[in-house]
Amino acid sequence: MAGEGSVRLSRARTIVARAQTDRRGEHDAVMRQGVPAVGRIGRCPTTSAPKSVDGRSPSSSAGRAPDPGKAASSRLDRSAADVKRAQRSPSWRPLHASRRARATHPGALAGFSIIIMTMTADRPVAPASREEAAVRLLAQQTFSRVAGAPLIEGNAVELLIDGRANFDAWLAAIRAARTSILLENYIFDDDALCREFRDALAERAAGGVRVCVIRDWLGCLGKSRDHIWRALRMVGGEVRTYNPFSVTSPFGWVSRDHRKLLVVDSEVGFVSGVCISKEWLGDPARGMAAWRDTGIALRGPAVRDLAVAFADNWAGLGDGLPAQLSILRETPPSAGDTAVRVVATLPSTAGLYRLDQMLTALARRTLWLTDAYFIGTSPYVQGLAAAARDGVDVRLLVPGSSDLPVVGALSRTGYRSLLAAGVRVYEWNGTMLHAKSAVVDGRWARVGSSNLNIASWMGNCELDVAFEDEAFARRMEAQYEEDLRGATEVVLRSRRRGHAKGSGPSAGSGGAAAGALRLANTVGAAITNRRVLGSSEAGILLGGAMVLLATAGVALYWPRALAWPLAALALWSAFGVGARYIRVVRRARSRRRAAPS
Repeated sequence: MAGEGSVRLSRARTIVARAQTDRRGEHDAVMRQGVPAVGRIGRCPTTSAPKSVDGRSPSSSAGRAPDPGKAASSRLDRSAADVKRAQRSPSWRPLHASRRARATHPGALAGFSIIIMTMTADRPVAPASREEAAVRLLAQQTFSRVAGAPLIEGNAVELLIDGRANFDAWLAAIRAARTSILLENYIFDDDALCREFRDALAERAAGGVRVCVIRDWLGCLGKSRDHIWRALRMVGGEVRTYNPFSVTSPFGWVSRDHRKLLVVDSEVGFVSGVCISKEWLGDPARGMAAWRDTGIALRGPAVRDLAVAFADNWAGLGDGLPAQLSILRETPPSAGDTAVRVVATLPSTAGLYRLDQMLTALARRTLWLTDAYFIGTSPYVQGLAAAARDGVDVRLLVPGSSDLPVVGALSRTGYRSLLAAGVRVYEWNGTMLHAKSAVVDGRWARVGSSNLNIASWMGNCELDVAFEDEAFARRMEAQYEEDLRGATEVVLRSRRRGHAKGSGPSAGSGGAAAGALRLANTVGAAITNRRVLGSSEAGILLGGAMVLLATAGVALYWPRALAWPLAALALWSAFGVGARYIRVVRRARSRRRAAPS
């Protein structure tokens, strides 16, 4: 099988190479007539008829004399025929001019179109040949490498909406556990709900079930203390804290374990954005609705990948899980027909970020996002804007009022550029929107713990499940449309924007943080000359100049006011690095002593 797969990949690369060669010749001939060849490549999101860049049908462009047999092999003809069949579909239309203008090579784009059409056509197309199947395999390999996660088939998935549905399913699974319970969460709040979970875990640990819990130090700071787990530890349960503050690592606390994961036996795994706190249930007595959040229950072979992700984090905090644990030793049997990828992100890795970026480029019809703390990076925001300009229905649903006002204010600073590009932004009218999900073209979906910001993409331990399944994606689309009924759309109104009532930028720290971010962006652009500044930014430039002058004055007249904090920080960092050096040397010596001679 491995040999056959290698042959298929080799043949796929040959097809793409030949496509590039043929398109180069065709492109040169067509460009001499003044018609861009890339107008032949299209996507299928709407009901408009096929058109080239100049508005004419691709088959009727003036002076064009198509000759598909000129240099292409019969294998390439069969692959190109599938693209042409899609073009003849009444739902086909060409790429938007802005995307065509960014195409760097028509041959590369032609080879790429074959991959996309076989992966994301509106309806499945049976491979016309072994070579086409190999191209599809190559595309699947691309997704796997970008996400850092293989495609796992044979799973069953259940969508769980809001805290109560998730909590009830988690507790039922815990109370039915027979061999192991692996629980990892960012926040454990010291309230009645958390104590109910602790007691359920302790009861199963007393019955001989292996119970392992990972809590995040920063997430639980001010929420709960380690002593609440005493009852669980007394009956054999284990609880570890991720990345507690240490004087030897001044900035180590920045990296957090933001996962929300539960794996019970080899039966079921749960992934969501839900923390173990009664906040998710709301407070009916005070008129506070439950928080809006999304989770899933997963059964099948992918459950083992969830357990492996937990085991990797667990081993980083002490001794690893025993190899004989059933979920690590055996892969659960098939439970359904849903294909998924388990994207387990660690600090300084970016599997989900690469996948999110790729999907903004591949989306053809819809790209619907829900996020609790959206602060997109420039490349990602540009990707969303480019998709919207190409006619993709890009929507972003965010909280109207956030539990972290600073983040909410920072998120709003990015609205204008998105709205100007055609992205539709909605603010949730309820208490708090905490879901992190996406659905693309009714074929691909994601649910998990990752927010659309640099902390989740690069700094934290996160866990998401990506689905390549039309039935589940349709359920996600239906839920998204239901959520929009409880949201208000943000619109541009000259220099002001409309938004949900009561959801305006909060005062205090939130407004200050948003102002500081805008000040830094504008002053940075002025210093580096990286973009043209508008007249509306003149006041910000003046403010930035005053701040810089004040800083220079302090440095000239009271140098110690700047030197002492910098010296203290350098001394602390030096102490931390030295302590780390001693620890590494001692560990290396211990390993040498333990190694057989």
